[in-house]
Amino acid sequence: MAEVRIILADDHAIVRAGIRNALQEMDDLVIVAEVGDGPSLFKALSETEADCVLIDVTMPDFDPIPSIEKIRSRYPVMKVLVVSAYDDDFYVQGLLGAGVNGYHLKDQPLSDLRLAVQRVLDGGRWLSGSLIDKLISYGESTVQASALTTRQREILRFLQQGLDNQSIAREAGLSVGTVENHLTRIYRQLNVQSRLEAVRFVIDHPEVLASPGQAAVDGASFPEIPAGEGITLLLVDDNARYRCELRRMIGRVCPHALVYEAENTREAVSLAERVTPQLVFIDVILREENGISCLRRIKAISPQLRVVLISAYPDREFHKLGVDAGAIAFIDKKNLDADTLHQMISDVVS
Repeated sequence: MAEVRIILADDHAIVRAGIRNALQEMDDLVIVAEVGDGPSLFKALSETEADCVLIDVTMPDFDPIPSIEKIRSRYPVMKVLVVSAYDDDFYVQGLLGAGVNGYHLKDQPLSDLRLAVQRVLDGGRWLSGSLIDKLISYGESTVQASALTTRQREILRFLQQGLDNQSIAREAGLSVGTVENHLTRIYRQLNVQSRLEAVRFVIDHPEVLASPGQAAVDGASFPEIPAGEGITLLLVDDNARYRCELRRMIGRVCPHALVYEAENTREAVSLAERVTPQLVFIDVILREENGISCLRRIKAISPQLRVVLISAYPDREFHKLGVDAGAIAFIDKKNLDADTLHQMISDVVS
C-alpha cells in the first residue's frame, strides 16, 4: 500500500506530539512536516508533497476561511481535517463551506481522531458527534446586527478597509486571538461565513456601522431633543479616540441619534451616498487629505446637508475656505462640548 503523507499544523508542540503518537498506530502513514503558524504551513505545503493536513485553524498568522479556501484552490486533491477546540456551529459551518473534509474536536478520544483521519483519507466526510445537532439548526437564526457592540463595529470598519487580522489587532490595541474571536461572533450575528461576505453585508446594510446614541449615555441630563423620525450624524476624523469621545458626547445629548464614523474622504463619501446623514462633522486635516475637499464632495452629493468643520488647529484661511465651501460652522475641537452639540442637533431637528 502506498505511504500516506501527513502534515501536522498546530501552534502547541504538546498537542502535535499527542496527535503524532495517536497516528503512529496507523499503518502506512508518515508525518512529513510539523508547523505552528500560517506562513510555516504554506511553506511546508509548497515544499512537501502531502496527502492530508491536520490543522488547528486558530494558529498565529492564519486567517481561517480565506486560508482554507486558498489551500483548497492550490491543492484540490489533498484532504484537510480540522482538529480544533472550538465547537461554534457558525465557525464549523464556515470552514466546511470553505472546503475542509472534516472537523474533529480536540476533546474527543484519540481513537476517534484515528477514525476521522481514516474517514477523510477514504474520501468521506467527518464531524465529531457533538457538532451534528448544532449544525442541524444552522441557518435558522436571524441577523442580529443591532446587537453589535461598539468594538465589533470598529472591527467591521477595519474589515471594510481591507485590514488583515494582525493590522486590526494593532489598530484596535487587541491581540490577534481576540480579533479572531470578535470576527467569529460578528460573522454569526450577520449570518455570513467569511470576511468577504461580511464586507458585502456592510456595503448592502451600512446601518450596521451606526452606533445608537443610547449606547453612550453616561447619566448627564440635557433638555430632551424630540425623536421624530430620528437623526443621523456622520463623524469624519482620522483619530479613532476623538471619534469615540465625540460619539459619547452625542449619546449624552441625543440618545436616539444614529452615529456613523469615517476616517477618510472615501469612507465619508460612501456613507453620505447611502445613509443621508442630517449633520456631518469633518476634521479639516485627515492625515494627508484635506477635510475641505471632503466637505465639497459631500455637499456635491447633498447640497442641503449641514456640515460642521472642526479642527485642533483653527486657522483663519481654513475658516474662510470652509465657509465658502458650504460649512455652517468652523469650530475649535476644544470648544466642541456637549452644550454646543445639543444646540446644533436641536437646530437640525427643529
